[in-house]
Amino acid sequence: MTSPPRPANRHHKRPRGEGQWALGYREPLNKNEENKKNDDGLNVRQRIIDVYSKRGFDSIDPADLRGRFRWFGLYTQRKPGIDGGKTAILEPEELDDRYFMLRVRIDGGQLSLEQLRTIADIANRYARGTADVTDRQNIQLHWIEVESVPAIWEALEAVGLSTTEACGDTPRVMLGCPLAGIDSDEVIDATAQIDDTVARYIGDPAYSNLPRKFKSAMSGCPAHCTVHEINDIAFVGVVDERGEKGFDLWVGGGLSTNPMLAKRLGTFVRPEQVHEVWAGVIGIFRDYGYRRLRHRARIKFLINDWGAERFREVLEKEYLGYTLPDGPAPEPPRGGRRDHVGVHPQKDGNFYVGFAPKVGRLDGDKLNLIADIAERYGSNRVRTTVEQKMVVLDIAPDKVDGIVADLEAADLQVKPSTFRRQTMACTGIEFCKLAIVETKALASDLIDELERRLPGFTDPLTINVNGCPNSCARIQVADIGLKGQLVTDAGGNQVEGFQIHLGGSLGVNPGFGRKVRGLKATAAELPDYVERVLKNFQGQKNDGESFSEWVQRADDADLK
Repeated sequence: MTSPPRPANRHHKRPRGEGQWALGYREPLNKNEENKKNDDGLNVRQRIIDVYSKRGFDSIDPADLRGRFRWFGLYTQRKPGIDGGKTAILEPEELDDRYFMLRVRIDGGQLSLEQLRTIADIANRYARGTADVTDRQNIQLHWIEVESVPAIWEALEAVGLSTTEACGDTPRVMLGCPLAGIDSDEVIDATAQIDDTVARYIGDPAYSNLPRKFKSAMSGCPAHCTVHEINDIAFVGVVDERGEKGFDLWVGGGLSTNPMLAKRLGTFVRPEQVHEVWAGVIGIFRDYGYRRLRHRARIKFLINDWGAERFREVLEKEYLGYTLPDGPAPEPPRGGRRDHVGVHPQKDGNFYVGFAPKVGRLDGDKLNLIADIAERYGSNRVRTTVEQKMVVLDIAPDKVDGIVADLEAADLQVKPSTFRRQTMACTGIEFCKLAIVETKALASDLIDELERRLPGFTDPLTINVNGCPNSCARIQVADIGLKGQLVTDAGGNQVEGFQIHLGGSLGVNPGFGRKVRGLKATAAELPDYVERVLKNFQGQKNDGESFSEWVQRADDADLK
């Protein structure tokens, strides 16, 4: 008896047990896949309008409540008073509050003042004033009741916004540079590509049942502000040898508990091809992605197994029907920080003004105030950034000093300290059912304490605070990444604390943070710890050496 022939490429032929549709394996493999097979997530919208908003929280089918609601940006909040030690122990219905987080998708971070004011009014009317800018350019509201959702959608859609596929196993918000079209150094303006892709595919049932979430970025930013290295797909502006502007394609970045950097496919994508290349990549993910195990379902696992060459071959032969030319790699990121904070010239002679809300925390009144200040100084456009910051565009040279003064008076700092400028925090235990520790208030207090203790510290330094291992706040690529967990204090008590990652970075030398054996701190110890390690850095660094570079050569004792 002869053995069957071996497949030509073992990476392409994964076992059927991975649950890949393209290999004929479509049976439900876990509860999430079963729910999606039973009914597409997009169909829940009409039930929310016709049934749940009229009959209330208790009428919601559990499969909709903890599954399909996400297809329209809705997650149940964490019930107040449940400590982090119970996060992994309690059943979902025990953690669920009767209120929702609602995520407004802001593709490319682009907002008109009318849109900003609409979000502000929704926050004040339906969300107890809450409004946080996320590190994916969205704005998140809390305390939303299901009865209010149809009215919220009506208000958002009247100004061209939506919550469609803001969460769930879907193509989520498209990241874009907040300075697209105005930065004099930008390689290419990707606004049209973002708008075109969103219009064609968001809400399309052909792409609404993916193995897991799918994060996209399209940008020609010279500072690489959309962190292309850690997105599922990224189009990065380049210029080929003929002087033609287009995009370099990256696939398979992602952090969470198994971080991987994206892989360059080495292709040159012309602007008019972007939408179909995007659809081809997401089609591969839909058809070949691993659906059996949730923790292996992101596209990064597929391309890690196949390799970039094989992935490109399948994209071109099975999905595009044509070959993409080889193309150049992006130029290294422009020097300095990636966040667009401060006053900088636009290519039209006006200025943009970027400012730093504390760890992205705002509220409805503050959003209205931002709109009022922007309008007072002649702007009708604001932007959100992937660093939980905001930017006002189109300020005339003679009005710059005035808007800076008004923003600073509202504690929206245009010239913030390093700590205010570069500390990010996820939602944390205040609202998130996955969290183990508190984040927003802790990070805000940490900023205040570090500003007091280290007033002369001016080096770039990212401090990213996360409430659980899932890395929504990108802990592995921060200079100081803080992963929330319960730790034992000096008295033997279990308290909120953090595992510490040091020296992560993106850009010229991308890499994940170093974990020093046993390096943890309680929440109360954090200011002392960060002060100590930063003083060691200041005392030992070489000229021009960054914190992450110093960490790679520092002794463990100096990092503890």
